[in-house]
Amino acid sequence: MVSLIDTYFNAYNAARLREACQTFARMIDSGCTIGLSISGALTPAGLSSVIVPLIQNGFVDYISSTGANLYHDLHFDLALPLYRGQSEVASGALDVKLRKDGIIRVYDVLFPADVLYKTDEWVYRVLQAPEFGKRMSGSELHHLIGKYALETARKRGVEKPSILAVCHDLDVPVWVASPGDSTIGLNLSAIHTAFPDRGPHVDPGADVMEMSALVLDAKRKKNGLSGVLILGGGAPKNFLLQTEPQLQEILGVAEKGHDFFIQITDARPDTGGLSGATPAEAVSWGKIDPDKLPDTVVCYVDSTVVLPLMASYALAKCKPRKPRRLFKKLPELVDDLRTEYRRTDMYKRYWGAPPTETQSAPAKKATKGQGKRTRGARGGG
Repeated sequence: MVSLIDTYFNAYNAARLREACQTFARMIDSGCTIGLSISGALTPAGLSSVIVPLIQNGFVDYISSTGANLYHDLHFDLALPLYRGQSEVASGALDVKLRKDGIIRVYDVLFPADVLYKTDEWVYRVLQAPEFGKRMSGSELHHLIGKYALETARKRGVEKPSILAVCHDLDVPVWVASPGDSTIGLNLSAIHTAFPDRGPHVDPGADVMEMSALVLDAKRKKNGLSGVLILGGGAPKNFLLQTEPQLQEILGVAEKGHDFFIQITDARPDTGGLSGATPAEAVSWGKIDPDKLPDTVVCYVDSTVVLPLMASYALAKCKPRKPRRLFKKLPELVDDLRTEYRRTDMYKRYWGAPPTETQSAPAKKATKGQGKRTRGARGGG
């Protein structure tokens, strides 16, 4: 695989695929902290079985995903069937018949509607476990779901557990930028509809804080580097990248941006959408270190084509890395971020002098006129 890609992928998007593989290998060998974003229906296509070995070999340190990818991956822990469809199915010509027959279609992937109902039942009951009955970050929510997913996969003899199951086992933190936008979110809402005061209550502010703390720690280490591998675009992409504007612009922490950037996408940049935004545009937002643009690649190819090739390349060329188990370190990393924030001029501008060690509340409220700073939307790049 390494020789094939290095030798014959010489031009056009094949060359970009080669550059993506080579850059990913450099990211791994450099020791940088690697974040992965996942969008598009990758797990129904079975690609968690490609992502999981990357996690197990220490090539992915944290994840930003759509909730849908995490939810549909649970079908496999439950040993529920998904099937390949043919071109006639993909055209949509049979959709009315599929609906009558109780079959769900994701382009050319098919599964009985009962797969959804059984997974919903499992998720709903898991979320009612006592440890979910509180306010928590998304990383804790998905870590706990992963615990039950791993137990279920083992009981049912599943050889390839889900992303959440493996991430729980290896303490890889997982966040979802839009927690209500998936069937996991629908089940969260069902619990809230029954009993509004009952958890889980997911705290998006904690999510941003945790991931920002993780990225800052990566950059503050000796020779510390941060890299991102982006599959598709959308909210998972921006959630992964917005850590740097959060640190620099909102918290006033001295930073320059991520060091490596690889994106696999089919989105065009000229429509102005976030999914197609280039690394150069991300530089204008502070998301990418401008000095590291040579270490950025955009490959305009379907992720289902690129990911198996890229994973095979990395697994063949790179030595496994020891898992960093960043989920367990998040409380410490958040404390470090809070300490650094309290030393900034931005903190003083809004809160005055930092609190003493025995204080938990801000020293004082923001003074009059502090709200005049103009803030534009942070969706670009």
